[in-house]
Amino acid sequence: MINLVWLKTFCSLVDINHFTKTADKLFMTQSGVSQQIKKLEQSLDTQLLIREGKSFSLTDAGMKLYQQGQSLLKSSEEITTLIKQDDPLIGTVKIMTPGSVGLKLYPQLLDIQMQHPKLIIDYRFAPNASIEQDLLDRKVDIALVTEQPKNASLTSIGVGIEPLVLITSHQIKAINWQTLIDLGFVNHPDGEYHTQQLLNKNFPEFEHINQFKQAGFSNQISLILEPISRGLGFTVLPLHAANAFNKQNQINIHYLSKEVNETLYLCQNRLSLETSRTSFIKSRILNLIRLSR
Repeated sequence: MINLVWLKTFCSLVDINHFTKTADKLFMTQSGVSQQIKKLEQSLDTQLLIREGKSFSLTDAGMKLYQQGQSLLKSSEEITTLIKQDDPLIGTVKIMTPGSVGLKLYPQLLDIQMQHPKLIIDYRFAPNASIEQDLLDRKVDIALVTEQPKNASLTSIGVGIEPLVLITSHQIKAINWQTLIDLGFVNHPDGEYHTQQLLNKNFPEFEHINQFKQAGFSNQISLILEPISRGLGFTVLPLHAANAFNKQNQINIHYLSKEVNETLYLCQNRLSLETSRTSFIKSRILNLIRLSR
């Protein structure tokens, strides 16, 4: 069994890359750091460092131990935190979702925080790929994505759907192919993907997004519909994003004849310890999504 004290000293040394500075950070002597590294090597019966004067480099075994050791130390810290405190209404819950569903959920989760001020909501907006990576790195407790993760380290369950809708200014009452050609397309980070999904099902003329003139671009979810409201083009977004726009009387949300939905998946890392507060917020998210259907 690995001594966690020695392992922490080893990982700290690799992070800092200096024996004296590591000793200072850990309130140890330099010889104490060296002794713990030697004891760790002896316990594992393998060399971890190649010493080169006052500097060092990692052996293959040392690199593997560092990579796995960080995860082990993090798990140890999580266990300690869990044992010391596991109140469902105290602590921080880190959440990540795409922007559209986030516009719906975040204000409602803040309502919960106002009821329970010691429960802190740390909410991040990000695309699917970034969310999945942060889940793998255990930087987030709970996440929602619109594409089911393929990595076996992540759990995922379908919890709801987001309809895709076409949005124009309020002056456009009916949609046909020529209207879209005349308007032009206002793009966003998921614009090509969303448009391909919705228009491919509803317009036989549609082949690709380049058939439309480009009327603008925005990567801010709350501002994508600003040019639309001014009659500068059309776009395709999940319904939550369209409903969250603060100038509803200036846009028109068009429900096309063939409905297209994105599935929302709630995801977590299998290796993360689920605290009571995480379980509490997860149950509230599930309830809020059901109510928003």
